[in-house]
Amino acid sequence: MAIEKTLLIVKHDGVARGLMGEIIHRIERTGLKLVALEFLESTKDLGENHYPHTDEWLNKVGGRTLSDYKNKGIDPIESLGTDDPKKIGKMIKDWLIDYLAAGPVLAMVFEGPQAVKIVRKLAGDTIPANAVPGTIRGDFGFDDPELANEQKRPIYNIVHASGEVAEAKEEIALWFTGKEIHDYKVYSDDFTGLKGKMH
Repeated sequence: MAIEKTLLIVKHDGVARGLMGEIIHRIERTGLKLVALEFLESTKDLGENHYPHTDEWLNKVGGRTLSDYKNKGIDPIESLGTDDPKKIGKMIKDWLIDYLAAGPVLAMVFEGPQAVKIVRKLAGDTIPANAVPGTIRGDFGFDDPELANEQKRPIYNIVHASGEVAEAKEEIALWFTGKEIHDYKVYSDDFTGLKGKMH
């Protein structure tokens, strides 16, 4: 099985609530290896490059909001001033960039088999109300998309976790240089020394 690397960022709301240690603990106890860590202030440029630029992504993000509004009977023009998914997507991207730059964040790279899927699962649904108990957002998140849109801001959901292997590679290259990512042995790397001792 291929070894993957994935990016996890504790956003400023998670930092401000003192959840950094708890989040690291939850990921490390799966057996994934922490290979890079940096506590830093994000910039608008970093945020701009972190989130995709494509029309497809903007339309998808805006479309989700429009779908949610339709289900709840909310008029997007009255609430957001437009019903164009791309414009709404751009608005949300701007909010996300501001959110990432609101204060210090903890950026980390974890490594292991299926690291992307495991960390994403532990993070939980991006909407905290939909995240199951036991996940980071399910246990510590409380924000709501309707409230966030009303206040013209993104959902405060504590962490960012890469969604796919290709996305993880791009994000890690953006946040870390190769020299900042370390390789070392952990207990689970080699069980040969335990042969004959585990009866």
